[in-house]
Amino acid sequence: MKYYLTTPIYYVNAAPHIGHAYTTIVADLLKRFKRMEGYEPVLTTGSDEHGVNVERSAQRAGKTPKEFTDAIAAEFERQWQMLGLQIDHFQRTTNPQHARVVQDLFERCRKNGYVYKGSYTGQYCIFDNLYVNDAKPGDPCPDCGRPTETITEENFFFKLSAFQEKLLALYESNPGFLQPETRRNEVISFVKAGLKDLSITRTNIKWGIPVEGESPHVFYVWFDALATYMSAVEGEGQWPADLHLIGKEIVRFHAVYWPAFLMAAGLELPKQIFAHGWLLFENDKMSKSRGNIVRAEPIKEVMGADALRYFLLREVVFGQDGSFSYDALVGRYNSDLANGLGNLASRTLTMIKQYRGGLIPAGPSRFDSEPTIQKVREAFDAFEFSKGLESIWSLIGAVDKYIVTRAPWKQAKDAPPEQLDETLYTAADALRIVTALVSPVLPQSADKIWAQLGMTDPLSSVRFETLKWGELRPGQAIGEIAAVFPRIEAKDAIAKMRALEEKVTAEQQLLMGKKAEEAAAEGPAKIPIDDFLKVDLRVGLVLTAEPVKGSTKLMQMTVDIGEPAPRTIVAGIAEAYTAADLVNRKVVIVANLQPRKLKGIESNGMIVAASVNDGKPVLAGFHEDIPVGARLK
Repeated sequence: MKYYLTTPIYYVNAAPHIGHAYTTIVADLLKRFKRMEGYEPVLTTGSDEHGVNVERSAQRAGKTPKEFTDAIAAEFERQWQMLGLQIDHFQRTTNPQHARVVQDLFERCRKNGYVYKGSYTGQYCIFDNLYVNDAKPGDPCPDCGRPTETITEENFFFKLSAFQEKLLALYESNPGFLQPETRRNEVISFVKAGLKDLSITRTNIKWGIPVEGESPHVFYVWFDALATYMSAVEGEGQWPADLHLIGKEIVRFHAVYWPAFLMAAGLELPKQIFAHGWLLFENDKMSKSRGNIVRAEPIKEVMGADALRYFLLREVVFGQDGSFSYDALVGRYNSDLANGLGNLASRTLTMIKQYRGGLIPAGPSRFDSEPTIQKVREAFDAFEFSKGLESIWSLIGAVDKYIVTRAPWKQAKDAPPEQLDETLYTAADALRIVTALVSPVLPQSADKIWAQLGMTDPLSSVRFETLKWGELRPGQAIGEIAAVFPRIEAKDAIAKMRALEEKVTAEQQLLMGKKAEEAAAEGPAKIPIDDFLKVDLRVGLVLTAEPVKGSTKLMQMTVDIGEPAPRTIVAGIAEAYTAADLVNRKVVIVANLQPRKLKGIESNGMIVAASVNDGKPVLAGFHEDIPVGARLK
């Protein structure tokens, strides 16, 4: 059975970061999972390389568009190889094969009467490759907030307005076509509000696929890029896609424009689109302008690719926005991987070596793992990866409790041999089941544990239909035992990752054609004075302070800012300040932020601090005696 899935076709105006990795890691997991279900999965990703924004980025870098896109596309491919992702097709929109498919899609739509030539004058956002209807010159783009440009040109238009009812009928008849439900509702509301015809070519740029016989027209980036999903597997019998995996910011293009293009061309639609949330860093969307980009490579170098995979898939509820922090990453690694799965593997295999000479003993398995197998399969099928992993770790916890209760170290001294055999066999068989179940999430680590168990069949050959409890072969010799998840010292690991992040950032800036001093001078995007005046800065007096349990970084404070009641504020300053340092200290507070929860505590404000070279914060303060509650202007 075929199963064809895709990631977005990533735009190459910047080098890849952890947000790109998140989507692609999930796609890799799904490919491995579908193989366990008996499918023959194929995974496509690629690079979206055309458009005025890329043209301008190349010009700033002192390169031709081809040189620029070659470099960035190669970096995406290198990243996926570095992370060990099983990509079948990396399709570039500059590939001649892709251009033929785009032209064919256009001709089909034109032949069927859904394409016409017209002209347009209006506002255009080069960053989102989007015309902004009803905008005036200088108005910002509603999607990204950056300035629009006035454009007048002759275009080919696609009759998107003709597909309003057809699209609504699609969403109604096939609720699973677009998930999760929140995204489906958003798209339905958008379509019900009315669809306008869509420009699908440009005449004012050269960097794009030419429309045959219609010079100087080149295809608009979305008509071009979306066709990549077909061009990547042309002639392979894979289309239609079983799943398009995308970020929520591009759901309109995939769930409205793309099916309309395909309907117009008389081609089959993808079976499902799933739009996940953003990966936030310290509760803010990652962006170059904010300077809060996190990349996968430093994490992989310090903690391994599987640590990143596990964190993203266990910590984040797929479909919702999720938050990334180095503290949480290391904490989850130590608690779940080192103390959980790693400890179960180490103690089980060490006891088999010590008490049974490294041979799996004969004995019945006292754990029925089939309910867990079914729960994991159902959860992963529903894109509930965190829930599936929770089920696996519940089994790990149950096996740990079983070992403690049976106390094999005591059985080895004063119990009949068959009792110890039963204990060790049960633990080893459960470890076998756990390893197979977790392999789509932790492929490299699972392979190591599988080999240490002495399994001779490759883990990639395991299928759910054949994964049964109690089928570990007695007498099987285990392999060489080694720690798969050694504990990590948080402070050292975070310092190493931050240092590597700076190094990788500098390398990627050079890749983009920028010298280090130019990148530093570029800095964050400037904001107008009106935006700054929206920030309500107050003088606050810290009344109480205490570290937040379970965190090495967070401090909980009550702060008087001149209101009837003090505020609770949680800040990441515990590594730099003790509670005694903070009490009775005057600080600067951002008073008009929306509340947010950190470790279950609602924080109503943000404390202002500067970041210095070692990453530790330094609180803003005053030399003069300033009254509590005073506003900073």
